[in-house]
Amino acid sequence: MTEARTLTKRAATGALTGLALGDALGFPTEFNSVPSILAKCGPWRQMRLPKPAYVTDDTQMTLAVARGLRTAMDRGLLTGPRLLRPLREEFVDWYHSPDNNRAPGHTCMTACRLLDGDRPWQEASRTGSKGCGANMRVAPVGLVPGLSEEQRSGAAQLQAALTHGHPTALAASDLTARAVHLLANGTEPMGLLGQLRSYAYENSGRYLHRWLGDLWRHAGDPTPEAYITRGWEECLAALATVQDALRDPSPETDPCERTGDGWIAEEALATALHCFLLFPGEPVTALRRAACTRGDSDSLGCLTGAFAGAYQGADAWPEEWAGRIEYRGDLLSLGALWDV
Repeated sequence: MTEARTLTKRAATGALTGLALGDALGFPTEFNSVPSILAKCGPWRQMRLPKPAYVTDDTQMTLAVARGLRTAMDRGLLTGPRLLRPLREEFVDWYHSPDNNRAPGHTCMTACRLLDGDRPWQEASRTGSKGCGANMRVAPVGLVPGLSEEQRSGAAQLQAALTHGHPTALAASDLTARAVHLLANGTEPMGLLGQLRSYAYENSGRYLHRWLGDLWRHAGDPTPEAYITRGWEECLAALATVQDALRDPSPETDPCERTGDGWIAEEALATALHCFLLFPGEPVTALRRAACTRGDSDSLGCLTGAFAGAYQGADAWPEEWAGRIEYRGDLLSLGALWDV
């Protein structure tokens, strides 16, 4: 990818729009088997965006993370304490919103209810949960320009930990933000998995005290390093499944059969990467592949769309689709804030 293309493609708008489109495309197919999806929608390569193009809690919570980031950075240098308050407020607002009626996950609902008060956030976090709700909403962290690696990693892990405190949820969110960041800034798909695996190896055992506080104690691990290492090891194993699947690619086979159904964080990351890397130059086809799966199709579509949009930019998506996605105004205003 040329430098000129990287600077003009509007990666943030592309990623946020793609995320919402994948979410909307997968919304009607979640909990369905592939044969039932094909019976309802026809050939998967011809799947159409629903009318109206409603999204799920995945996009709603992505917007909450994005607004929390914007508020925190308006107040100064991004740090854990500075990000915590607006994120917590956004999550609680989402919990109480009348629009929170899109089959939200149990973990998110429980944790956000507990965040509504004065208790330390670590006590609200569900440390036994590594559901995909941790990383389906993290893309904005990868799109904000100018962050240091520690800020990006810390913000990604903190937004996950507020609800999903299992270390694998934190590591998968960190890797998801890293992938979005790399693709937005010109990394070619062919080299993406290698860079993510190197990043995971380098960060295994590194606990971000300034962002996570004493979360590790609530999970029952003997040390913070032991806690976070568990997460990185599971994510490395998940990335290895993607690498194995792509050695012998099978675009017509449900990707969940090779890399997991996506209900948990590391599988959501792996299968979304699988879908994107099967069709790196065909963003709409990648979304359709993610939506026609037996697994958590809206979250898989959401993450696949974030990867494809970060790589291809805003022009990746047909205007007929992008022009009618729910929350389009919010997606465009936040994208414009971070487009470079």
